[in-house]
Amino acid sequence: MATQPLLSPEELAALTESVRTTPPEGDGYNTGLSVQRHDLASEDSSLGVNLVSIDMVNERFIRLFRLGMLEVLRVSPRINPTRAQIMRFGDYLKDLRAPLSVNILRVNPLRGYSMAVVEPAVIFSSLDSFFGGFGRGVGQLPPGRLFTPTETRIIKLILQILFRSFKEAWGPLTPIEFEHVSSEINPQFAQIADENDLVVLSRFEAESSTASGGFIDMVIPYMSLKPIRDLLRSRLQSGDGNEESDKIWRDQLAYAVQDASVEAQVSLGRLDITMAQLQNLQVGDTLPFRKPDYARMTVGDKPVFDVEVGTLANNAAVMMVKPVAPAPSVPDR
Repeated sequence: MATQPLLSPEELAALTESVRTTPPEGDGYNTGLSVQRHDLASEDSSLGVNLVSIDMVNERFIRLFRLGMLEVLRVSPRINPTRAQIMRFGDYLKDLRAPLSVNILRVNPLRGYSMAVVEPAVIFSSLDSFFGGFGRGVGQLPPGRLFTPTETRIIKLILQILFRSFKEAWGPLTPIEFEHVSSEINPQFAQIADENDLVVLSRFEAESSTASGGFIDMVIPYMSLKPIRDLLRSRLQSGDGNEESDKIWRDQLAYAVQDASVEAQVSLGRLDITMAQLQNLQVGDTLPFRKPDYARMTVGDKPVFDVEVGTLANNAAVMMVKPVAPAPSVPDR
């Protein structure tokens, strides 16, 4: 079934001629819109992964890692964390210079491969401390220089401490297990992702009093963290409060609070009157007042005890009779 055109050929020709010869009034349609390029093949890093949770994990990792380094390698470097950042894997590789201890990892249950990079300054500082030195490092190494068996052994010890610390740091968020796959000295050979793929970089800069600083990097592909993005959005939970360390901390806090000074006030009674009654009071007026059974002791405007008022050795004193239960809080609507 054929359909009739809305405009005849003569009407279309007339409309075209009028547009060509007469400029449109105003600025036209959609001229104020801005255009932003979008690559459908690229990954969107604005959704899904909460870097604040990763920063919290990294802060916990630093405390555990320093204790592990001191226990095993007799060195406790000062570690300065940098905020976790999302970047392209190719951009990350541009800033690395061989030789480095580049270790390919499997972080189960995350998908794909991750990477841990240890700079030689951290390795040699730990090596010197392990054999009784003062943690002195070395200068720049030649690009093709390989690590000796002794240095490789120190690297393995550092990685064991790193894995154990990360496992405990991630524990309140999700259980993870590390599996060492391979090692390289040239980061260009460690292809855990394509150059345009996004990775999450956590860098830890280590400093000591006698050696120049080095860094330790943990690189996790962005796609590997997407399955746990709901956990990352909810931030890091510190546990259910039943851990032994939490109980010890609460006991120590309660003991320390006992030495805190507080100001206690005792109210013998209270009388509510209007402003008009107060202004009209005259000498000799009587206010009806019913004395309560007990006086009320408050601390910071919070009632704490019902007390009896008396004297002791020519001093005013109070005797605590019973504690006052706190008033239930009313939720905000």
